[in-house]
Amino acid sequence: MKIPPCLGRMLALCLLAWLPLAVSAQDDGGQPLLESLDAASYAQMGEAIEAIIESGDERSRGWLEALLGGKLQRHKETGRFVVVLENRGRDWPVADALTGEAFGEMSRRDLDRLGINNALRGQLQSALAVLDLHVPDTRDRREAARALLGDVDASLVEPLEAVISGEEDAEVRRLLEQGLAIHRLEQGSVEAVASLEGSLNSRVRAALNSAARSDDPALAEAASSALADIEQKMKLNRGLETLYFGLSLGSVLVLAAIGLAITFGVMGVINMAHGELIMLGAYTTWAMQQLLPGQPGLAMVLSIPAGFLVAALAGIAIERGVIQFLKGRPLETLLATFGVSLILQQLVRTVISPLNRTVVTPEWMSGSIMINEGLSLTLNRLYVLGFALVVFAGLMLVMRRTRLGLEVRAVTQNRAMARSMGIRATRVDIMTFALGSGVAGLAGVALSQLTNVGPNLGQNYIIDSFMVVVFGGVGNLWGTLVAGLSLGVINQVLEPWAGAVLAKILVLVFIILFIQKRPRGLFPQKGRAAEG
Repeated sequence: MKIPPCLGRMLALCLLAWLPLAVSAQDDGGQPLLESLDAASYAQMGEAIEAIIESGDERSRGWLEALLGGKLQRHKETGRFVVVLENRGRDWPVADALTGEAFGEMSRRDLDRLGINNALRGQLQSALAVLDLHVPDTRDRREAARALLGDVDASLVEPLEAVISGEEDAEVRRLLEQGLAIHRLEQGSVEAVASLEGSLNSRVRAALNSAARSDDPALAEAASSALADIEQKMKLNRGLETLYFGLSLGSVLVLAAIGLAITFGVMGVINMAHGELIMLGAYTTWAMQQLLPGQPGLAMVLSIPAGFLVAALAGIAIERGVIQFLKGRPLETLLATFGVSLILQQLVRTVISPLNRTVVTPEWMSGSIMINEGLSLTLNRLYVLGFALVVFAGLMLVMRRTRLGLEVRAVTQNRAMARSMGIRATRVDIMTFALGSGVAGLAGVALSQLTNVGPNLGQNYIIDSFMVVVFGGVGNLWGTLVAGLSLGVINQVLEPWAGAVLAKILVLVFIILFIQKRPRGLFPQKGRAAEG
């Protein structure tokens, strides 16, 4: 049964009227603090805010947040302070500011809002940050200290010095000392520069930049020297970030190329549909998220075996339907698989959509790891890099420790001799193509976390995959790993100053020149097939 709004307001008024003014000793102390906020001037309100901060009352943060948000109000008739839970419409749900007890809805005309100006707003923001410095969690205190950088004023100097003297965490102390140093630097203190040297924080650098333009020669010189020092550190961090992005790009190339390296090495087939196998793996990830809405993490885990199986089955269909009839005819195989790639692209456009699809990144793959204030590593790329290494290790185990791996290596080195030893080369071809295609599907699963999923996804990686295979050495897994990571880093280094297109051209020219000197790549294939 729904209570009419007018009756709800009457009940709320009754609760306010009959609720004892002194619920407990703690409430007795809280009521005067709140009453002091309803002052005649903003200056008096500022003093009341300081009194609330110094009181140590555990409800202080809630009161100050409500005051900052305009939700701390006073009932006109009873004088009790309430917190507005939702200020939409004519009647607002409210709770008692002292006890937190909900009162139902009250008319907004019955309430007086405690207004603040910009100065008080800034004071409240700083006060909330200071209150956060007393929470038990060290990470929360660090974030609160970091948020204060550049926002410390004269009123916060003494409270922060008191916090520093009692703080056990060195990082929190360092950040607070830097916050005080920025304030002193703004006052023209040359000695404050020493506390800011080596910091990579953007607010510290902004303060030093401002000081470097000071009319005081000593201050300007000290700030400029500190900035030059920081810039050297920033260059090092930018270099490490470029290396990280290069390795993550290289890991994608390794995943995309490693399956191609297996099929190309064993069968000598130039599979132009390999990029579409990558695309199928990515679409499998998207499809799993449609089957399991609201559970992106579980969908991602299940997409790994599902993406492998879908791409592997598609690979077997391509091998049985097309490639087996064109063995020993590389040009016809290239053209036929190119046709298959167009068919797969159009099939996806017709069945699903020509538009790109977005795959939701699980929460445990979101965010980044902050190494320092100038370098952070995004988790999704870190997971992709680790995933590529795990897949590589798994393939190495398959190739070195299983019967299939032994037969694949035998067929790769000398197909005729392997046949004479009783190895069924046709079966090996099917299993090899399925394995290589399945790994391409895994590459698609990984790529879905870095880019949108679309019908043309695989086309962006097919040429790069062939370059990795040729550069590393046909059929050599270690060569594929080294070549993929190397080309990823080289691309990432060249792109900032050469652009994406010119960077790829330069990489292609480099590979052409390299192949002129080492036609069989970084790690040449061994066996009679390599000699012929």
